[in-house]
Amino acid sequence: MTESVAIAERLSASSKQCLGVRGLSKYFGDFAANRDVTLSVDAGEIHALLGENGAGKSTLVKMIYGILKPDTGSMELLAKPYSPDSPSDAKHSGVGMVFQHFAVFDALTVLENIALGLEGRFPDEILAAEIAEVCDRYRLHVELNRRVHDLGAGERQRVEIIRVLMQDPRLLILDEPTSVLTPQETEQLFTTLDRLSDEGRSIIYISHKLDEVRALCDRATLMRAGQVVDVVDPRQESTRSLGEKMIGERLTETKRSKVSSAEKKKARLTVRVGDVYPESTRNVVLNDVYLSVAPGSILGISGVSGNGQDTLFDLLSGELILPNPDSIVLDGEPIAHLGVEKRRFLGLLGAPENRLGHAAIPELTLWENVILTARHTRGILKNDHLISGTSAKAFADEVIKTFDVRTPSLNAKASSLSGGNLQKFLIGRELLGQPKVFVVSNPTWGVDAKAQLFIHQMLMKMADEGASVILISQDIDELLSVTDRICAICHGRLSRTFPTDEMTPEHLGALMLGQEIDS
Repeated sequence: MTESVAIAERLSASSKQCLGVRGLSKYFGDFAANRDVTLSVDAGEIHALLGENGAGKSTLVKMIYGILKPDTGSMELLAKPYSPDSPSDAKHSGVGMVFQHFAVFDALTVLENIALGLEGRFPDEILAAEIAEVCDRYRLHVELNRRVHDLGAGERQRVEIIRVLMQDPRLLILDEPTSVLTPQETEQLFTTLDRLSDEGRSIIYISHKLDEVRALCDRATLMRAGQVVDVVDPRQESTRSLGEKMIGERLTETKRSKVSSAEKKKARLTVRVGDVYPESTRNVVLNDVYLSVAPGSILGISGVSGNGQDTLFDLLSGELILPNPDSIVLDGEPIAHLGVEKRRFLGLLGAPENRLGHAAIPELTLWENVILTARHTRGILKNDHLISGTSAKAFADEVIKTFDVRTPSLNAKASSLSGGNLQKFLIGRELLGQPKVFVVSNPTWGVDAKAQLFIHQMLMKMADEGASVILISQDIDELLSVTDRICAICHGRLSRTFPTDEMTPEHLGALMLGQEIDS
């Protein structure tokens, strides 16, 4: 008997159903986050949970995981009543969850981080041997003695998954698990999930990447405005039909019109630098960077995660400053020696990939978070250096309404928003600041199809009105749809730049792997 078959037999239940949710509702004041939600997940099933940002997915899984208590309704786990009072209760019942924002400590080793998630366990040789066994079984290889701050996004996610698997879960919840993974890391994750499914473990898979859902999942429950609207077989749907069923309306394609006039204009921003060493050892060194972007133009920069995008963003935004001011020139003015604040004064704004902790402070409210970057451009900071709460709240309200951010109020903490809604808020905060140059990294990470379309339209509208946009993204379709010119970054080096309408996905993929294309 193989190890997988033995585990599957041990995990088999008297009922085919692993999780049953009936009539679950959750209210925050008058706002119904979930209304009469019913969900069934079979043993060994990979079940997608789909919906727009704010559709109620996060609230539902938080109730399943014991973070929130439902106001009405009931749950069953393995044919027994299930009502967890806390995540600890959920873990002891056999439910594990890997969150979209990783809950790991950078200063600790992989072994220490895993031990922290296991009650009563210590980072000793016995635990290390048990972890190694789990890593081998599910092909989740990571060095236990490495400190987390030296790990890439894919390796950090493996730490989270290993920590959950050490608890021997019957049900595993994954929230946007591939949003920061390379294609190779995504393929490896799918191999692991298939292995877990073969063992009889059940998986709830939350994702906005509908192609992945169609390839991986057995069934999909679609939510809208806090309610279940359909249950479908994703393999019988097209990506378009699945997206349209999810949002309840037809999707229109976004395609950047060719902007020949922008290419002929004098560059607004020019970057010419040699080697650039990041402050964090986790980031990649840049080599011989040259790029330029003209008014009214969108420059796309593609690359597999971990090839220097973070260092490049820091260099452009001002988080990394250089001794030679002329290395970066904005509208004829040298700015390489200026930090973030002074570059913002000159109209260079940025939105980083990391939302919580970098772009937003989790424990501050939404209106307090707009003060961080918009205080000089929206009349929030008065001449006497006092902050106008009224102006800050008015601007936050404008962002919420313009970008359809689903939140109970502008007094909600940033940490309380779903990942997609927080992304819409942060992108909106910068776009409504009317930048001359806007540098953005992975702007549609974790947002639904409708929000992706809206963000793309806003970026193109900004360029049409004369702004310069630098779009750093791992999404090839996004880059080919939105940009005018495109290049790739590989091992800290930028490729040559090509007109987007001359680029194909295959050519761009070759650039991402460091293979130059003949012009």
